[in-house]
Amino acid sequence: MTASAETPGVVPSSALADTVLARLTEIYPAAGNPFRAQEMVAYMKGVAPFLGVRTPERRALSRTVLDGLPAPDEHDCAAVALRCFALPEREYHYFAVDYLRRHVKRCSSAFLPVARHLVTTVSWWDTVDHLAAHVVGGLVAADAGLAARMDEWIADDDLWVARTALLHQLRFKDATDTERLFSYCLLRSDHPDFFIRKAIGWSLREYARTAPAEVRAFVTRNDSRLSPLSVREALKNL
Repeated sequence: MTASAETPGVVPSSALADTVLARLTEIYPAAGNPFRAQEMVAYMKGVAPFLGVRTPERRALSRTVLDGLPAPDEHDCAAVALRCFALPEREYHYFAVDYLRRHVKRCSSAFLPVARHLVTTVSWWDTVDHLAAHVVGGLVAADAGLAARMDEWIADDDLWVARTALLHQLRFKDATDTERLFSYCLLRSDHPDFFIRKAIGWSLREYARTAPAEVRAFVTRNDSRLSPLSVREALKNL
């Protein structure tokens, strides 16, 4: 069975994923550090347990995991990511996000429901933001028709789905749909949650690297509608 819009959490069969997960679950735990794991859990507000593998070491271990393996197809990507996110420790989720960042161009627009499933699984900024900017953003950049799906996501009751919509254009630069970005910011400007207000400011601040005058004018026009946090973040580098 394949992952689809109807069954986004169903794991496709994949011999490559079998190999990746077998290596991963042998190599990562062996490098774990229980004391460091406790520190990581505290820093991430208890969102998930950790093995206690720091990022530089984890990425070096990931290269060992993937050594000699072929490039994945879309089903392999789904299988690896979904199986990693089904494991409790956060380092496996990070591996999945890195894997998708590397191979998102091998995925079609049909992968978007899988990406949404990942965004809404053990949701916290450490995975969601990379999925938003590099995976969902990559899918939308490759298929402009997916922008209409972002119009649905921005209105979603799940704040992480809405945050993903706000952040999916972070890397678009000159290709940013300015009208869509600004409309998203205004649509969720009254949201009470820190993570939405921060995302509004971050998305504007990043676009200000490309279009500073436009962002400054937008913030000036809508100062009374945007939260102080969003305004402060948007204008931080202007």
